[in-house]
Amino acid sequence: MQPLHDLLHRIKWDHEFGKGEFALGYDDRVVLHEQIVPFVSISLDPQRPATFSFPDENGIVHHIPLHRVRTVYKDGVVMWQRPGHPAGD
Repeated sequence: MQPLHDLLHRIKWDHEFGKGEFALGYDDRVVLHEQIVPFVSISLDPQRPATFSFPDENGIVHHIPLHRVRTVYKDGVVMWQRPGHPAGD
């Protein structure tokens, strides 16, 4: 399986591969289930390579560790999944 950080960079920089609607599903420790964030909403900061960031509806920026990403979706279909974590759990 392709490492997550490689996949995220490929989605961002390989324009042919990155066509489509991508989203990340991550473990949210407050609501205790997977939250889904559109890929267009996230930022990958080279100063924080083990995280992604996104603003919520109130403009508050959240920094999520990549180890909490469980699923990557393309056009609503699972294209990458962390071993041992079925989608939707």
